[in-house]
Amino acid sequence: MSKYNYDRPIKESKLYNFLRPLGKLVARCIFKVEYTGVENIPAEGGFILASNHIHMIDPLMIGLGIKKRQMFFMGKKELWDIPVVGWAFTKVNGFPVSRGRADSAAFKRAVDIPKKGFILGIFPEGTRSKDGKIGKAHRGVANFAAQAKCGVLPVSVYNNDNLKKRSRYTVRYGKFIPYEELGLSENATREEQIAAADRIMADITALWEEGHCE
Repeated sequence: MSKYNYDRPIKESKLYNFLRPLGKLVARCIFKVEYTGVENIPAEGGFILASNHIHMIDPLMIGLGIKKRQMFFMGKKELWDIPVVGWAFTKVNGFPVSRGRADSAAFKRAVDIPKKGFILGIFPEGTRSKDGKIGKAHRGVANFAAQAKCGVLPVSVYNNDNLKKRSRYTVRYGKFIPYEELGLSENATREEQIAAADRIMADITALWEEGHCE
């Protein structure tokens, strides 16, 4: 695995901004991309962006809809085993996490991102959906919110055509959920985290069920 420094400063990437126009061009060449609800994206302050997950390109597609701000995101550690992929993800604010076991370094970095005023992108289901439908959220998203004491922006990505070239790909940014509405106490219990994660996933599901833009 290409080594990742979890202590590297959390700051916006120059390459991210440089590649943004190219990313938009490539995305629109592959799909008919539609964005809605962009007015719901906070212009400042740290928060968690939580979305369902259907394809490896989801972080790119979601991030391209956010103007003037950058999104940081975690990816499965195996992607960093591919030298070029790991290097590229690191350069555009990605960081690796080990799935299925405690990863204290990745957890700390994930919490520090919204604490320091940046956007942390998370897929609460923990993995990509095999059939494009919504799965159940793990409580990790609520745990991150509890530790960072930040709100959550629910987002859905929707494509009902098996991601074929030139198919429609819709990104919906929902209403921001303030931290106070998540029902998380100072030392959030497991039950509180599960309830908060279910609330977040319910909002994502409602967005997903709207399907494509008219």
